[in-house]
Amino acid sequence: MLIGIMSDTHDNLPAIRKAVNLFNGSNVELVLHAGDFVAPFVAKELRKLEAPLKGVFGNNDGERKGLYEALGIYDEILEVEADGMKIVVTHGTDERIVRALTRSNLYDVVVVGHTHRYEIREEGRTVLVNPGEVCGYVTGVRSVAFLDTRKREVRIVNLDTGELLGAMSL
Repeated sequence: MLIGIMSDTHDNLPAIRKAVNLFNGSNVELVLHAGDFVAPFVAKELRKLEAPLKGVFGNNDGERKGLYEALGIYDEILEVEADGMKIVVTHGTDERIVRALTRSNLYDVVVVGHTHRYEIREEGRTVLVNPGEVCGYVTGVRSVAFLDTRKREVRIVNLDTGELLGAMSL
């Protein structure tokens, strides 16, 4: 299964549109969002995804009732199983929770956002993936990640240039 991963969209509709188009053009089968949608009006662009969207709240998601009604987002931690891989998604606001998840040996992949900095790193048997920020407000780099559960690899891609920013085999 090819999974698109995004985070920290922060209401940037043109950037969200670009990410949606990239995911649709890549035939992703599921999209995971690690939080900080910010407001429910982002649903206008996210509904254009041709794959199901699952996500979690971030620390800047103030309109939680509206995000639930618009996108079905309702929690801060989400577990997903795909092709035998166990994946957990959380925004990453609390580093203690992120450490506990990565060290628990319960998950193959831990997906976080929050820092706005893309990253792939191994933590024992677990790989931590931060796709960076879709919005580009903090780092100036708009990025998303792809997790291929069949090939067992993760890639991070620059939304503006298509440049590969990082990759790792799982």
